Amino acid sequence: MTAKVRAWPILLGSVALVAALPQVAGPDQTSDATVPAPVSVTVSATPTPSAANADSDSGAYVKYYTVASGPDGAESLAAIAGRLLGAANRAEEIYRLNVGRKQADGQALADSRQLRAGWALILPWDAVGDGVRIGPLPTQPSSGPDQAPAVPPVNPPRPPKPGKGTRPPTSSRCASSVPSRPDSGWAQERVAPDQAWGRTRGAGVLVAVVDSGVDGSLPELGGRVAVGADIPSGTGRGDVDCLGSGTAMASIIGARPADAAAPAGTGRTQPATVAGIAPETTILPLRVVGDVPQSKPADAATAIEVAVSAGARVVALGAFVDLADPAVAEAIGRASEHDVVVVAPAPTGTDASPSPAPKTGPDALLRVGGVGPEGQPAANYRPSGADVIAPGIDVASLGAGGTGIRASSGSQYAVAFVAGTAALVRSAFPNLSAAQVVHRIMTTADRGGRPDADPATGWGMIDPNSAVVTTLAEEAPPASDDGGGSGPVRILIIALLAVAGIAAIAVLARRPSTAGDPVEETTDDADDTSGDGPGDADAPGDRDAAGEAAVPVTAAGTPGTGAAGARE
Repeated sequence: MTAKVRAWPILLGSVALVAALPQVAGPDQTSDATVPAPVSVTVSATPTPSAANADSDSGAYVKYYTVASGPDGAESLAAIAGRLLGAANRAEEIYRLNVGRKQADGQALADSRQLRAGWALILPWDAVGDGVRIGPLPTQPSSGPDQAPAVPPVNPPRPPKPGKGTRPPTSSRCASSVPSRPDSGWAQERVAPDQAWGRTRGAGVLVAVVDSGVDGSLPELGGRVAVGADIPSGTGRGDVDCLGSGTAMASIIGARPADAAAPAGTGRTQPATVAGIAPETTILPLRVVGDVPQSKPADAATAIEVAVSAGARVVALGAFVDLADPAVAEAIGRASEHDVVVVAPAPTGTDASPSPAPKTGPDALLRVGGVGPEGQPAANYRPSGADVIAPGIDVASLGAGGTGIRASSGSQYAVAFVAGTAALVRSAFPNLSAAQVVHRIMTTADRGGRPDADPATGWGMIDPNSAVVTTLAEEAPPASDDGGGSGPVRILIIALLAVAGIAAIAVLARRPSTAGDPVEETTDDADDTSGDGPGDADAPGDRDAAGEAAVPVTAAGTPGTGAAGARE
């Protein structure tokens, strides 16, 4: 009986160890509370990256609309959705974005059928039309609500799908597009993004392109370009492009790859179309260029704020963004605080910003220098200004308006290559922070044999495949699906402990529990120091004073059946 009592602590300890295994078998993922989960963007014919349901005091940049009054009172959600989103049945989306949020007058939307004139409604990011605004929600009640349009259009205007030789619709605010010549696909061959596609193609990542807009009607980008926003006007859409640089950037980031190539006729191979680095990403075009190819710093800063509010996990800044402007720098800092990777051109010798220093710690900003096929720089970059380099001279890209493949040169196109790589990393490693994504891209770049960063080329040419397949010792290994460490090892340990516990119970159940239990008698004899007496029965294994066995023990452990027992 005593043996049974002593075995129970062992069994209970085994059970406790099994219960503790989920906590000790692998790295704990308690940091998930501060690391954003993978972004899931639903893309339809009109992609809708939804704005967050923000408090009016949060200061977040959103698309919003002030409810107008009509002859029969305030507008309805269905009328607003039909006019700004093209479908009355999308009123439910507007309702979900605003229900329960306190308005400037202290009231809140509780019933989809009851709106008040002057209320500010957060809209999905594909909303477009009269009255749509971009910025923080107003904190004061509207002094006088606008009148609703007398004859609202059923659907918001969409750019027609261009046919062969056609150009996209233009506006008076468009700058003239500069024609360019086609060139080889050396850049895509150099970085070889297709090698990474076995691991990921960038699905679930929203990439904002802050430039001249993006032609969303291109087949290579079909279904993956959100309406975006025209920041200078505050009411227009971003999925049109008359300058072409934003469309070229978007094609480098996420154009759908072709299966064949066409001969260029000069001994080189001209690709039939452009293969983007991350062909399953979604593009959010934020237009900052108006009637001249130049943007205002305030518009660029606003575009970065809008990208963060819209849920972008990567922001690609084009050549029209001045990083030296305090407002832009502040917006980039806020993006970093919200765990957004910001990719920007490396500063050049003409920039007014102070000379940059190499990175010494975590930073979500990645500065990129562009190079040509022979390594020549695309601009006069400052020493230590580039963190990495990427193709930026005569790179193949798509032109706006169905003009086909064009050769593009400039730092913004190198930015596009790196932004696409960042999208691959964020898709493959959704639990990495923005600073870790930047670190991974720099660490896995091709340094050309150098042990450290170079003042001219930084950490070297980006390598998309290495960025998504390399194991870095400084990164914690990802947790398994069952929530803890090494699944097979943990299961094996649990199984062994369970078998041991069952075996212990089975052995105890087979042992006799009478007063003559040999284990108990042996224990009693061990405690008895007075020697054998008349009433002291010898137990198996007891010895007399001469050291001889008092009761012989057979191989089976039972007394009296061996040779000595026969003599008795």
